Amino acid sequence: MRIIAGVAKGRTLSTVAGATRPTSDRAREGLFSSLLSEFGDFTALHVLDLFAGSGAIGLEALSRGAGLVHAVEKNDGACKTISKNAELVQRAKTPGEFHLYSMSAQKFLEIPAPSKYDIVYLDPPYDFSDVELYKALVQLRSGDFLKEDAVIAVERASKSGAMKWPSGYEPLRERNYGQAVIYYGKLPQNG
Repeated sequence: MRIIAGVAKGRTLSTVAGATRPTSDRAREGLFSSLLSEFGDFTALHVLDLFAGSGAIGLEALSRGAGLVHAVEKNDGACKTISKNAELVQRAKTPGEFHLYSMSAQKFLEIPAPSKYDIVYLDPPYDFSDVELYKALVQLRSGDFLKEDAVIAVERASKSGAMKWPSGYEPLRERNYGQAVIYYGKLPQNG
């Protein structure tokens, strides 16, 4: 798995054996293409990568110029991999800041929001229940984690049913990448 674009383009990231399910290269490229169409570029954006796994999504955003990236991961092995990958990407002199929160996404969403985010990417384990996902999305909104024009992207298994957004979100689109679907949503323009 490599960084696709930006100052760290081409750097090879470590993966986490068995503990996580990395987003495929095709899905990652599609995700960043969709986000570029929304924001134009990543300069100074604040990005939250929940269920970060290897950290590839957040570190890709950092390589592309994000101003702040927070990665949240509870698995100890994955946290070590994220730290190693972050060090590798930051050697490319990325302009933004990176911080790893070694805790569950649920616990992170219960603390006061350390920032308001432009982009939130949720890639929970496929066995993470729809009820828990719904609760996490509600907490993102009620906990004041989202900027007014934030985009939320959620990766789920293709074989699971269509995702239902909680009230307060506006579905944008969904993209199928074989075994995974990425659902995009945002806050309605009137808040």
